[in-house]
Amino acid sequence: MKQHTSYGDPARFVTHIHVAQDCLDLPYTQEIIARAKLPVTVVPERGVPAIAGEYPFNLTAGKHHLLLCRNRGTFFKPCPGTREYRCCDYQVLNIGMNCPMDCVYCILQAYLNNPWLSFFVNIEDLFHELDQGLDSEPDRFFRIGTGEFTDSLAIDSLTNLSSRLVEYMAKRPNAVLELKSKSVNIENLEGLDHRGRTLVAWSLNSGPIMEREEIRTATLEERLAAAKQCAQWGYRLAFHFDPIIYHEGWEEGYKATIDRLFQVVPAESIAWISLGALRYLPPLKQIAADRFPASRFFYEEFIDGLDGKRRYFRGQRVEMYKVILERLRLYAHPRTCMYFCMENDTIWREVFGFAPEEYGGIPAMLDRSVGWEPKSPT
Repeated sequence: MKQHTSYGDPARFVTHIHVAQDCLDLPYTQEIIARAKLPVTVVPERGVPAIAGEYPFNLTAGKHHLLLCRNRGTFFKPCPGTREYRCCDYQVLNIGMNCPMDCVYCILQAYLNNPWLSFFVNIEDLFHELDQGLDSEPDRFFRIGTGEFTDSLAIDSLTNLSSRLVEYMAKRPNAVLELKSKSVNIENLEGLDHRGRTLVAWSLNSGPIMEREEIRTATLEERLAAAKQCAQWGYRLAFHFDPIIYHEGWEEGYKATIDRLFQVVPAESIAWISLGALRYLPPLKQIAADRFPASRFFYEEFIDGLDGKRRYFRGQRVEMYKVILERLRLYAHPRTCMYFCMENDTIWREVFGFAPEEYGGIPAMLDRSVGWEPKSPT
């Protein structure tokens, strides 16, 4: 399978660090500055980097710039799913905003309004929020991810946040952490006593999509090699076929990726695999057309979903899902949970043959895949 040439560590795309004045003296800030060895500009408290041009046309330039600042909002909160589609009850840990990689379909282009990368250095507040949240419901199981507004590992070579999170989660019996990435920055995960409380996950796609539409990401072979290495270090794995994109040769492309996945990665190490067809906020089409004029996949037929996002027609989604699920079922371990991200019960029944509630709901299905069973009432 042809693949694009990897950029390597996507953090190398960062060429300048900006630091909010009120964060400059934090030990963690100084640790990142020392590790990065990049030019540093101090901006006023609540100040922002000066990036020439207007958003979104300055996004490419903005990805060279990393702002170290405080998160003045909430670190730990539920995933912003919608009532109209089945959600997995994921909990988001917001470590920063934006990403040095540049996927054509990235929803953040239409969701954010700042071109630079932000990373939150007030991590004492982050861990305090985690303490409060996990301690307040000791009998509830939390699946937590850092990949909602950024890539979990893309700049980990600069921040080394992953090791802190893994060591924290190792002491938390009622939660698991998922680190989801399109990079292969796994060096900081080696040698940690993770106790099975952290999963390492990768987004995968058809070869032509990964080659043409995922800029500065790791190749398929690099992602799978990193996954195999993490499995050897004892981590459970997860994979996300999301967004599934219709394109010429899509069937062969997704089958080839799945075949290669199970040739390299031990099936018993995979906790879950998600499927989700392309969906996007309406403004994203024009943003992507302006930034990536050679891309054509936004010019297929779409309908407006109940959540305000555009989606493929139901029949097309079902066709793609059936092909991909059939291939996955050839190889997947019986304990691996395969599920849809943001689909309704009708699609579930057409493709999987059941609705999630028949098995206790998506959250319960995922919890069981990592060994959590709720305590029986006494």
